[in-house]
Amino acid sequence: MDVKHLATIDELDLPGIVRPGDRIIFSQGTAEPRTLTERLVAQKDELPKFEVFLGAQFSDTFHPDRTAGISFAAYGALGRTAALAKAGRLSVIPSHYGWLCQAFARGEPRADIAFLQLSPAQGGRRCSLSLANDIAAQAALHARVIIAEVNPDAPWTYGAELPRSLAPHFLIEARNKPLELPPPRVGPTEQAIGRLVAELIPDGATLQFGVGTIPDAVLAQLSGHRDIGIHSGQIGDGVVPLIERGVITNAKKPFNPGVSVCGSLFGTRRLYDFAHRNPAISVGPPTETHNLDIMAKIDAFVSINSAIEVDLTGQVNAEETNGTYIGGLGGQLDFMRGANASRGGRAIIALPATARDGAISRIVPSVTTVTCPRGDVDAIITEFGVAELRGKSLEERRRSMIAIAAPQFRDQLAAPRE
Repeated sequence: MDVKHLATIDELDLPGIVRPGDRIIFSQGTAEPRTLTERLVAQKDELPKFEVFLGAQFSDTFHPDRTAGISFAAYGALGRTAALAKAGRLSVIPSHYGWLCQAFARGEPRADIAFLQLSPAQGGRRCSLSLANDIAAQAALHARVIIAEVNPDAPWTYGAELPRSLAPHFLIEARNKPLELPPPRVGPTEQAIGRLVAELIPDGATLQFGVGTIPDAVLAQLSGHRDIGIHSGQIGDGVVPLIERGVITNAKKPFNPGVSVCGSLFGTRRLYDFAHRNPAISVGPPTETHNLDIMAKIDAFVSINSAIEVDLTGQVNAEETNGTYIGGLGGQLDFMRGANASRGGRAIIALPATARDGAISRIVPSVTTVTCPRGDVDAIITEFGVAELRGKSLEERRRSMIAIAAPQFRDQLAAPRE
């Protein structure tokens, strides 16, 4: 199929492209190609039955009220995708992000149509995948049809230059500026957690962050550190001032020295402008960001993620609560195992001790869903302290976990089990 350059979305004949049973995938998070996804929703009643595969979702494009008749699958209920899970409309595939990306890259499972958001070509180089070099780009390798919207407001990023093997069949002009994800508010609880996490990070460490408030809280505590590196699935605005101040230098990494490596940019215009044509930021593919062999060779690789709840033996639930899926496996275990394989690495789970204004303890006797086995957990951190679990017996773990629970729940957690 030859590349067709279309001036506007109105020229795109989706009813002539989508076939019955097609699975459609698109760039996730802030990289959502909304000109295409919104057109898909607007024309859903003109199309045969199809399925949309979702990643992290930050827009309301696929809100349940707008998408009757569309089937959805995902590797988690991340961001706005949780509304579909709550409505019973989401089929969750409980697979680790790294493995799932490899599977899509092999054509297992299939993706029939891939929507991508690209930045314009720059300086004689091809378009860039811009804000996310993610699962959609891997799935597009075997897609029947690749449709890309070129967004002049999307940053051109190193590491994400469009491979020649991903030549789009259709190119359209974007009608929307890229999504922005403002930093969450960091309160006193998160600040306390951030200080405790920062104390475990040595100078010269390379960091991976999950999504949420905790990463910004940790970054805010690193101004006194030196030669910090970044190798992460995503980064947000919080890295920018640390790079500008010379805290993040990536000087100690054996791979991509001097370069912060991530798979996605989840931030605002400040981050996007900073990353535009900046060789100090590389938006790499999952084969790089989630590669265990690479992480294992990075000394002092520190993985920092969060959870819904953790039990007294260190088992982590980052997926569901009360039978409702609200999270996902994502890349958490990929990175934790990378940290455990690193010389001097740390695999940290950081979370507030309670939920619902202190009414519920997030340290529990046992979790109902195990996202990360207790054998992969190194340290658990709440605002009340650090539970060092590596090498500890089950009883030692119980005592350490009770000590970092909220005080009003400690007696209950320490009570003999029936």
